[in-house]
Amino acid sequence: MKIAVIIVRTLIGLLLLFASVSYFFNLVPQPELKGDVKTFMLGVNATGYLMNLIKITELICGIAFITGRFVTLANVVIFPIVINIVLFHGSLDPSGIGAGLFLLIGVLFLAWYHRKNYESLFVAKSF
Repeated sequence: MKIAVIIVRTLIGLLLLFASVSYFFNLVPQPELKGDVKTFMLGVNATGYLMNLIKITELICGIAFITGRFVTLANVVIFPIVINIVLFHGSLDPSGIGAGLFLLIGVLFLAWYHRKNYESLFVAKSF
């Protein structure tokens, strides 16, 4: 089981690292956007900060997953982004849902494996 956790963690980290580095350095040409996807991305880009925040978060979490440090924290931080990736592709661009589903399944698997680390998050009173 420990080897599976290392493999999943590393694959998630590499995927997040590639996505963020390719965004910042324009390594992969962006396809022409159409319809609702174009409208959505124009709105995200109009904020001026949101996409950069998402990609910086992906970069930091990707490094955490690859190095094996702060995996529990990285899992909590990246989970809302992964949910939005899956929902975006599920509702607007179904052709790209594969990577999002892999991320979702992988993050849930890591959360299940490290479930003892999350117990304190669900305590009603901490004093």
